[in-house]
Amino acid sequence: MKQTIVMFLFLMLAGAAVADTGEVAAESAVQPPHELVQSITTELLKSIAAHRDSFEQDPEPFFTELDCLLGKAVDFRWIAYNVMGPYRAQATDEQLQRFAVAFRRDLVETYGRGLVSYGDETIVVLPPDGDLSGQRKATVQQEIRGADGVFPLYYSMALNKQGEWKITNVVINGINLGKTFRNQFSQRAQKYGGDIDQVIDSWTSKSETEA
Repeated sequence: MKQTIVMFLFLMLAGAAVADTGEVAAESAVQPPHELVQSITTELLKSIAAHRDSFEQDPEPFFTELDCLLGKAVDFRWIAYNVMGPYRAQATDEQLQRFAVAFRRDLVETYGRGLVSYGDETIVVLPPDGDLSGQRKATVQQEIRGADGVFPLYYSMALNKQGEWKITNVVINGINLGKTFRNQFSQRAQKYGGDIDQVIDSWTSKSETEA
């Protein structure tokens, strides 16, 4: 299984962010969680096919399209704040905003470069296990099926105040990417003596061993 496609699905969650699940809008106007994941996946594959040949010459159109597409299901701002962990409390509003921008851009560019090499794997969204009517939380299971096996992913999803389903977490092979990112932020903060600006300016979602 290509690591790049797995990393994209990590991106669709991008961690253990918690959606704002206050009072919701009328449920009839909400796209069900399984349909949302399926539609995003379908649109993504179309975008990859459309931009693959021109990507090396000009990757920006694909990055822009990917950013808009993922924005439909991912709350990047909250996720970025969550990744900051305990350092969020000491950060200024300006630092919080800068990190949200840096975090989103890094994910889109890092994993966007990998996505264009997507190959023959099949991505399947499994049907819901029971009726989700009236529920505000759900788990969507997706499988990446390839020559070297089947890789299950589990998306935790919740309704926000606007009545929209948002991805709040994803687990693949027992790995929680949100915790991974928080650990990376904490390690970098310690490396720079707690200087949040340096962490933001040098942020990459790659691990220290990969960087």
